Amino acid sequence: MNAQEARSKYFTDFGGRFRARLSSVQASGTAAAPSETTGVSAKYQCRIKAEYQKDLMGLLEEGMLLAVRNFKSPKTGAGGRYTLLEISRIGPEHYGLKGLSDSSYYPYQFEVIEQTVDDWGTDDKAIMMILMNAIPLNYDLAIDENGECRYVKGFTYPVIAEEVYVLSKETIHQMYNRPVLERMGRNWKKIETSHLAREDCRLGTIKMFEAEGESVPIYVDFERLVRYHFGIFGFTGSGKSNLMSNILRRLIYHSKDVKVVIFDISMEYPFLLQDVLADPKIPSKVVLETPIEDAGQLYKVVVKPRGFEKDERAKRSFEEIMRQGKVGYYAEPTSTTPTYEDVFRQFEMLRQENEGKATNLEAIDAVQRAVTGYMRERRLQRGMAIDEGFVDFLSGEAAKAVEKYKIWKGGSLYAWAATRSELKERIGLGGGEKEGGSYDVQGITEAIESEARLVCLSIVDPNAIKSLAIELSRKVLTERKREFKVEPSILFIFDEAQEFIPSHDRARGIERECTVQVETLLRQGRKYGLGGCIATQRIAYLNTNALQQLHTYFIGPMPRPYDRSLVSNTFTIDQGILEKTLEFAPGEWLLSSYVATGIENVPIFVKADNSELEIERFLG
Repeated sequence: MNAQEARSKYFTDFGGRFRARLSSVQASGTAAAPSETTGVSAKYQCRIKAEYQKDLMGLLEEGMLLAVRNFKSPKTGAGGRYTLLEISRIGPEHYGLKGLSDSSYYPYQFEVIEQTVDDWGTDDKAIMMILMNAIPLNYDLAIDENGECRYVKGFTYPVIAEEVYVLSKETIHQMYNRPVLERMGRNWKKIETSHLAREDCRLGTIKMFEAEGESVPIYVDFERLVRYHFGIFGFTGSGKSNLMSNILRRLIYHSKDVKVVIFDISMEYPFLLQDVLADPKIPSKVVLETPIEDAGQLYKVVVKPRGFEKDERAKRSFEEIMRQGKVGYYAEPTSTTPTYEDVFRQFEMLRQENEGKATNLEAIDAVQRAVTGYMRERRLQRGMAIDEGFVDFLSGEAAKAVEKYKIWKGGSLYAWAATRSELKERIGLGGGEKEGGSYDVQGITEAIESEARLVCLSIVDPNAIKSLAIELSRKVLTERKREFKVEPSILFIFDEAQEFIPSHDRARGIERECTVQVETLLRQGRKYGLGGCIATQRIAYLNTNALQQLHTYFIGPMPRPYDRSLVSNTFTIDQGILEKTLEFAPGEWLLSSYVATGIENVPIFVKADNSELEIERFLG
């Protein structure tokens, strides 16, 4: 294969219309380190000049990938090595307008401007050209003597004035999808795709070749997407819930045993996933805040998308969901049997309350050491429930400590020690699934660990759903730690994540406990097959320690500059690329992933499939 054949295999010139050269490569000039207010900028900015064609401006798009021969490319032979760039800005330039000065005679200015209008409709290369700014992807495309390609991580300086090529749709498909489809055992060489969730596991299409009427699908590795956590960030109306339901529908249809738990504070997922919930082959549960008598009442309480607000066809699917016994309600416990983990959390709270009181801290440490020794001797785990024997032991050790260290009788530490025997009243409490379809934490845990693939916790009371998120995630994580296992994978969805993981400086009371627990789940969960998803419209208010655990990101329009800067800094995405998201229509996203896409940490402009079309098809 000669060099020309190799280039035609991987590149396109839009039927001979695209002829471009690399005019300059400049350092970005950002000397200061990136911060939450500045974001991340690419190390180099590349400037490309292309011959003007009247219809070429309609074919080129931001996000397209370009290739330029670099200094590691061999001088002879069919092979070659190319630096990959991503277009961040496109614009036409007219020689007459470029030379026009604001100080020129006004009638002359207007005459020149008017004459240029007709020029744009021609292919006059003498007075017009197309200018493009591009940033390096930090990957090289290496083509060997046989015409096979591979992608090499790292930046190589491109040759100035070299010809620039556009990657073809087949190359883009191979680049983004080949590793994912090969792991699925599917044929990647032929682009076959469908928007129907049951027929194809794609998430949508790549926006790159929309102007040509071409559809290049985008796939992600569901196992890695779940296990290494992902986030969905976008302003109100960008389609976060639509994208989430689209991902979950395909995840359940096209993965063997992944389980999904949704903390749905806005009560919209029973409607958005009604086709999945009504499927008798998919075990699922909907847990509401209060008991539901019939399908009509269920239809009234759930939130519906704008196009379905007056559409009552959903009552039939809700009747089917009710008939299958998939709807229950959350019975918030008045009291449960404490665990050894609860006792250790009390020690931490006591330390915080007695900070600065050395004698009190010594007494707390003495009791904790005694409890640790008690558990070690009997080989007890923190997640196990306490018994009466332990309560007697704890009460005795607490009494010894307050006596030995002369703890003040009017203080909270003395009161805590004096009331430990009352724990016996809480031993043996707790339930599971109760009469009338009610569930407590234990019952929901049993449903997750048994047959349920989808558990939708639609509860609008903030304190109730936060308490449930704390207890449920802690219980599942503790059970996985007690007996190490990674299967089946469980995905926890935190919709409206600002309610669950606010930043530490904003969190108080139960909010602080919730943000700490969700952060713990994200930090430790992937070792045990537990994944997390965070969806929110205001990322600036979130716990950044939790955000840094995410390995895949879907980013929509975020009008506030601070939010974009925080995303840029947290996920190392160039600010110039993020600016493009402001032009996105609902359902369009910037996708970047370290593990779940075919190539690591490369921003991809995608158009997600519309989940509402699935609902309409199901209702029809």
